[in-house]
Amino acid sequence: MASLDPDLVIQQTNREFSRQFGTPSAEVCGLNFRDLVHPSVKQPLLRQFSGLIEGKRQLFDTHVVAVRPEESAAFVGSLTAAAVSGDSPQVSAVLIFMRASEKAEDVNVLPARKKLLSDIDARILEGIAAGLSTIHLASRLYLSRQGVEYHVTGLLRKLRVPNRAALVSRAYSMGVLNVGTWPPKVVQDFVK
Repeated sequence: MASLDPDLVIQQTNREFSRQFGTPSAEVCGLNFRDLVHPSVKQPLLRQFSGLIEGKRQLFDTHVVAVRPEESAAFVGSLTAAAVSGDSPQVSAVLIFMRASEKAEDVNVLPARKKLLSDIDARILEGIAAGLSTIHLASRLYLSRQGVEYHVTGLLRKLRVPNRAALVSRAYSMGVLNVGTWPPKVVQDFVK
């Protein structure tokens, strides 16, 4: 559990919240919660926080992926946020409750700090996720068909998947592709 101010800066945490992030409470306090949220879920989560702070709702419950500071590990679970109002109708604080997923050790989420893809790999992954054919990708990216296939094979190997459908699925599940956008976009933090 943690208490945030209306700007989503962490004001207080309990011991369990700090333990989930592998740092003492004093080091977590003062950080902006936005900086702990994985890029793949940041935009939808911030929209929900915005509705909470603007008074459009009193609470929400959602899936969350948070990156532990200075580690390659991630926290995966659910987040419940509730607005706290004092004497005025304006939100004075937000309480968040995070529960770890029961199968968190089985989840393969990459921290945003890992530069996984070259720019051309990112454009090819976006094209595959949008359903473009090899020929269409080749003409769009000024590559030969064999050049596109070379990069696709490299992507399959990097993400350890057998085919293009699994590639897109794994990219979404790892947070490499941004959730909630069309056409699909690679989260820029993963591009070298």
